[in-house]
Amino acid sequence: MAAAVAAAAAAAAATSAGRPAEGLHSSRVDDPGSRSLWLAAFADQVAGCTKCALAQGRTQVVFGSGNADADLMFVGEAPGFHEDKQGVPFVGAAGKLLEQLLGGIGLARDDVYIANVLKCRPPGNRDPMPEEIEACESHLWRQIELIQPRVVATLGNFATKLLSGKPTGITRVHGQEQEVTLGGRRVLLYPIYHPAAALYTPRMLEVLKDDFARLPELMGRKVAPPAPVYVAPVAAEPAVQLGLF
Repeated sequence: MAAAVAAAAAAAAATSAGRPAEGLHSSRVDDPGSRSLWLAAFADQVAGCTKCALAQGRTQVVFGSGNADADLMFVGEAPGFHEDKQGVPFVGAAGKLLEQLLGGIGLARDDVYIANVLKCRPPGNRDPMPEEIEACESHLWRQIELIQPRVVATLGNFATKLLSGKPTGITRVHGQEQEVTLGGRRVLLYPIYHPAAALYTPRMLEVLKDDFARLPELMGRKVAPPAPVYVAPVAAEPAVQLGLF
C-alpha cells in the first residue's frame, strides 16, 4: 500500500510539473480500487496550484469529490462561495438540487464523481476567464484519465464547450449524448443544464429531470472504440541515379 501511494504521488508530481510520469498508464491506474490512491495523490499536488491569479484570492482549491471508480462523472463550471469555504464542489443550493435529481434515478452523491472546470472560485462568482480555463484544464483532463468514467455529464456552457471542443451552447445540445475521446478513452459526453438554471427558472426543473432520466441507460451503453485509420501503401519509387543529374 505504501509503495502504491508513493508511486501515485511521484506520478502526480510529474504530471503537475508538466512531465510525463513513468508508469502513468500502468495497470495500477486501471485497477479499480487503486484509482482513489492516484486521485488523492494528485489532489495533494493540485492543492498548491498557482497557475493563475485565482490562487491569490481563494480559501482553498476545490479539487473534486465522490467515487474514484465511478461510471458517471459530473463536470460543472467553478466553485462558489460555499464550495470555496468547504473545499467540496456543489454544496450550495445547486448541489442540493443535484442530489435530489440523482435520487430520482436511484443514485446518491457517493455513487458519482463531481468536479469543476476551475478548481478555484472566481471573484464574485463571475464567469471563468479564458486564461483561467487554459491554466486549469490540465487538472480536469488528469482527473478524467484517472477516474475513467463511462459517461461525463457536463453541467452548463463552460464545461460543455471545453470537453466537446465545440462552441455550441448548452441550449442547443442538452440531452444529446456524443462519443468523444477524453483521458485517452472513448466516453459518452452528455451535456445537461446546470442545476442552478432551475433555481432561477423553475420551469427548467422538468427539463433537468428528463435529461437525468436518460443517465442510467447511457451508463450501460457500450462505447465503440475509435475506428482504425487505414493508410494506403505507397508504391516504392524507382531509385534515382544521381550521376545522371
